[in-house]
Amino acid sequence: MSDLFEKFNKSMGPLGKWASIAEGYFVFPKLEGKISNRMKFNGREVITWSVNDYLGLSNHPEVRKIDSEAAAKYGSAYPMGARMMSGHTSMHEKLENQLADFVKKESAYVLNFGYQGILSIVDTLVSKNDVIVYDVDAHACIVDGVRLHLGKRFTFKHNDIESLVTNLKRAQNIVEKTGGGILVISEGVFGMRGEQGKIKEIVKLKKQFDFRLLVDDAHGFGTLGQTGSGVGEEQGVMSEIDVYFATFAKSMASTGAFVAGSNQVIKFLKYNMRSQMFAKSLQMQLVVGAIKRLEILRNEPVHKKKLWDNVKMLQTGLKKRGFDIGKTQSCVTPVFLKGDVPEAMVLVKDLREKYNIFCSIVVYPVIPKGLILLRLIPTATHTVEDIDETLNSFSEIREKLTGGYYRKISEKYKAH
Repeated sequence: MSDLFEKFNKSMGPLGKWASIAEGYFVFPKLEGKISNRMKFNGREVITWSVNDYLGLSNHPEVRKIDSEAAAKYGSAYPMGARMMSGHTSMHEKLENQLADFVKKESAYVLNFGYQGILSIVDTLVSKNDVIVYDVDAHACIVDGVRLHLGKRFTFKHNDIESLVTNLKRAQNIVEKTGGGILVISEGVFGMRGEQGKIKEIVKLKKQFDFRLLVDDAHGFGTLGQTGSGVGEEQGVMSEIDVYFATFAKSMASTGAFVAGSNQVIKFLKYNMRSQMFAKSLQMQLVVGAIKRLEILRNEPVHKKKLWDNVKMLQTGLKKRGFDIGKTQSCVTPVFLKGDVPEAMVLVKDLREKYNIFCSIVVYPVIPKGLILLRLIPTATHTVEDIDETLNSFSEIREKLTGGYYRKISEKYKAH
């Protein structure tokens, strides 16, 4: 028998092992100032490509005004208690009704957080007799929800319909014996690579395999579809998505989330989701703010248009310069480069210190060894100057990377 914490002396995990040289810079960095296309990092102004304020609503004058008024009127405590006990209000209902109408579902339920929300939805929808089949590249919140499942679960290869069919057959064989059902889970937009989930192709299999479909559309809500209601509208299959989930943390520039579906499904979730039943209600100031944000999202399409103008300009510019941006079909813009973790650290430091560009870096174990992913998140607030400056800088850092410049000065990290 050993002390519970003894194992931490041997390993802090694949990312934690870099903590002594990474924390405060490469991980847990501090971006300061007003949320915008340019913010402060380590005392210098940087072009910011890592903030998910897609539509630029965080500093919309009407949003700032309503946020301030709601905070002054309600404070940060009201309502007190969980929704089921004492934290329910007519404003929560108003927001839910408007969200349901926007995404063309019978009902919606407002949730405290996105990560907590989707995790709990997965846990609540299935019993031990049911089978989950989910995309292998699903976000950690989905994976953690699946981990709570007491029954069988299978992954299918990312956006691979043939693999999905293979695993649906496996699931079908099991539920024929258990009497359970099948839940398929995909994302509307995969947040690392920017690909849309193949929702249209997935729903075509529903009659053959009789499953229900849950879609996490965190990055699609507000950015995809003619009205901005998400991937279901974009692909013309919203009615076939049985449970639709989105967060307020991206296009809505706030805190919270919602789930939408049939009256029956939403009522079941309201009465059985432990993360909501036993957690304090979403604060009124956030609910009132979300109502205003949804109003702007619906009535001011100029923000979405500006966002996509910037997305197209950035992605077209990268492709013209020969950069690999994968198969992105969304605002998420990945740039794939070849290199190891130490090289990535030196490269990103160069980007931030010399070129004044701040973007997220993704390395192993999130992506395969030997690859560096620089993830750019365009917003409606970015300018032509921001994009041109970034394109020129990326061309220079690629030349340094391929020429071995970063490898030479990364040797001091190898000891780790």
